[in-house]
Amino acid sequence: MEPKKNNSEFIPQFEKRFLHPRFWGAWLGIFAFAGIALTPPSFRDPLLGKLGRMAGRLGKSARRRAQINLLYCFPEKSEQQREAIIDEMYATAPQAMVLMAELALRKEKKVQDRILWQGKEIIDEMRRNAENVILLVPHGWGVDIPAMLMASQGQQVAAMFHNQGNPVFDYMWNKVRRRFGGRLHPRNDGIKPFIHSVRQGYWGYYLPDQDHGPEQSEFVDFFATYKATLPAVGRLMKVCKARVVPLFPVYDSKTHCLTVHVRPPMDDLLTADDVTIARRMNEEVEHLVGPNPEQYTWLLKLLKTRKPGETEPYRRRELYPKKK
Repeated sequence: MEPKKNNSEFIPQFEKRFLHPRFWGAWLGIFAFAGIALTPPSFRDPLLGKLGRMAGRLGKSARRRAQINLLYCFPEKSEQQREAIIDEMYATAPQAMVLMAELALRKEKKVQDRILWQGKEIIDEMRRNAENVILLVPHGWGVDIPAMLMASQGQQVAAMFHNQGNPVFDYMWNKVRRRFGGRLHPRNDGIKPFIHSVRQGYWGYYLPDQDHGPEQSEFVDFFATYKATLPAVGRLMKVCKARVVPLFPVYDSKTHCLTVHVRPPMDDLLTADDVTIARRMNEEVEHLVGPNPEQYTWLLKLLKTRKPGETEPYRRRELYPKKK
């Protein structure tokens, strides 16, 4: 049975097959996640940090992708500094994701005291003016939390997503995302449903840093290297008559608080060409991620598409060769 889907949104539904013994391990993990989400953050964050760092040492392939990404993006940093960023990234990942689980299980008011906003006046003004908005959100470990928070306060959000490999995890993850409402649009359905939602007043949630290949992408600077960047947000803002606002969540395991950084609208994109739009998108990612690199998902194949004649970084066997 397929998850319920209509012309405007994707709605995850529970299926009987999820109770099959082959999914019991997934359910055990979900219940463990839920259980630790109900413990005080002062107790769980140190524990999750240790578990995350341990997992980061075991996942060799994912760690290698992060090592290569950081080598390309921050060649000025020492090997020790880059490894420290990766360790902190692995520590931050479960801490931020468990906060999302806590938000799903508790009332929003119970979590609100640990949510800080920098630049909230920007989005408050846009809400008062009933403006169409597309939020430009780099891939961070707490990426879904700002959307859930805004939905809990009455501003519905629409986002595109990829399905998880495990159908139980996929069901629960999307169920949590829709905890306070909003719309989810599968990427396989194309961009039109997303555009339709933004035109209806849903704020679009757009992740700008995925590698979509060379077609229609522009090769523009990204930190110390370059990246194939799709300048689609420039077209989207025109079609949707929306303003683009960069946003990034940062979790602090010492204070147990999440700070949502909001930057000024990118109104300069309205008259810009594709190369300028692509570079401005990456520039905003640099502004948001640069001060907090451990918050970013460096595990992605961010630099997969290269210029003609250049080898894909992850296929360069001399870079962080696998130990036999």
